[in-house]
Amino acid sequence: MTPGALSSLHRRLTRYFRETQSPVVRFMEVRSFAPFHVLVATILSARTKDQTTTAAVERLFKVVHSLDELDSIPLKKLETLIFPVGFYRTKARMLKKLPEAVNRLYDGSIPSTVEELVNLPGVGRKTANLVVTEAFDKPGICVDVHVHRISNRLGLLKTRTPAETEQVLRKILPRKYWKTWNRNLVAFGQTLCLPRHPHCPGCPIHDSCRRIGV
Repeated sequence: MTPGALSSLHRRLTRYFRETQSPVVRFMEVRSFAPFHVLVATILSARTKDQTTTAAVERLFKVVHSLDELDSIPLKKLETLIFPVGFYRTKARMLKKLPEAVNRLYDGSIPSTVEELVNLPGVGRKTANLVVTEAFDKPGICVDVHVHRISNRLGLLKTRTPAETEQVLRKILPRKYWKTWNRNLVAFGQTLCLPRHPHCPGCPIHDSCRRIGV
C-alpha cells in the first residue's frame, strides 16, 4: 500500500472512530488516561468484552484509586468488584501483586516503556503498548484480536499471531499512526468489520481492503 493510500485509510478509520459509539469508546471514557487506571483496566480487559470490563472498571475505581489502595483491599473483595471479567480470580491475584512489584522494581512509579512494563505481573506486550500510548503519549502499537484480524484482512501483512503482527506493523506503519491504530481498528472491528460476516457493503474503507479470508 502506498503512503498516500495508507494516509487515506488511516484518515477514514479515524473519522469512523470519532463518529461511532463503539464499546471501546465508553471503556476509554470510564478508564481515563491516568497510568494506574490504564494499566489496571487493560489487565482486566484481556479475553473480556469491553462492555463487561467497563462495568467492572466503574465498580473498581469507585473503591480503588491507587497502588496503595489496591495493596490494602482484600482479595475476595477485589474478586467481587471485578466479577464477571474473564479469569477474574487469576486477574485479581495478578492485581494484588502489582503494588509490591512496582515498588520493588520502579520505586513506586508505573514505568513508561514497554520493556519495563512487561516485567510487571499480568502485563504482556499488548497491555504494555497500550499503557505507553494511552497513559504516557508515547509511540507504541497495541495489537489485540481486532488489530491482528483487520490488518491481515486488509492485506497489509500476512501473520499468524498478534506478536508477529506487532513486529510487522512497527516496520510498515508510519510512527505518526502508531498511537491511534489500535483504537481505530478496535472500534471498527467491534461494530463493522466483524470476525464473521463483516458488513462490507457501505464500508468506508471497502476500496482499500483486499478482504483476505472473507
